[in-house]
Amino acid sequence: MDALKRAMQSPAQRSFRLSRGTSRSSALPGLVAFLIAGLALSASSFAAGSAAAGQAKAVPCSACHGMDGNSLNPEWPSLAGQHESYILKALKSFKSGERQNPLMSGMAMPLTDEDMADLAAYFSQQKLSGKAADPALVASGERLYRGGNKNTGVPACLACHGPTGQGNPAAGWPSIAGQQANYAAAQLVAYRSKQRATDGDTQMMRNVASALTDDEIKAVTSYIQGLR
Repeated sequence: MDALKRAMQSPAQRSFRLSRGTSRSSALPGLVAFLIAGLALSASSFAAGSAAAGQAKAVPCSACHGMDGNSLNPEWPSLAGQHESYILKALKSFKSGERQNPLMSGMAMPLTDEDMADLAAYFSQQKLSGKAADPALVASGERLYRGGNKNTGVPACLACHGPTGQGNPAAGWPSIAGQQANYAAAQLVAYRSKQRATDGDTQMMRNVASALTDDEIKAVTSYIQGLR
C-alpha cells in the first residue's frame, strides 16, 4: 500500500522526495504497482461480448454499415476491424446522448449492455476491405498525417493513430485505416465546430481539428482512406 500511495503522489511531490535522497529506482516498483492496478480495473470494467450473438444482432446495422462491417456508402463508417472497446464506447455514447446522430441515436437507444458488447465483438472480428486514396491528394495528405503542420501547431496524426492508422485500443484511440474519407472528414468538421465532444476533458481532437483547414481535412482523410 505504501508503494501505491507513493505512486499516486503528484510529480511535484515525487520530485521533492527524490531531491531528499530517495533514488528513482526505489520509486519504480510503486509506479509499476499503480499501473498494474489501473490496468486491472480497466480490464474488469470491459466485458467481452459474443461475436456469434453479435452476428445475429447485426442485421439491422447492415443497412448502413454492411453485414461484414464494410460500408458501401461513403457517408457512413466502416466498422470492420475496429477496436472492440471503441465500438462499445461509441454505442454507449449514442445511447446516453453524449453523441448525437438522428439515425444512430435511435438505433442505440433500445440496446442493452449485452447487445452492445456482442455487436462490438462481432464487428471487431470482421476484415476491413481496402480502399484507395485520391492520387492527387496523397502527397499533401501523407505529409500532414506523418508530420503535422508546424506552422499552425497541428500534430502528426500518427502520434496517436500509428503509422498505418491502427490506433491504440489501450489508450482509447481508434483505428482509422481504410475509413471512408467522407465520413472521416465529417467527424473532423464536427470536432472543429465543437458539435462533437467525445474526446473528453483533454479536448484533444477538438484542439487538433480547430487548426485544420478544409483543404487539409480533405487531403488527410483521403490519405487515411488509403491506409491498410
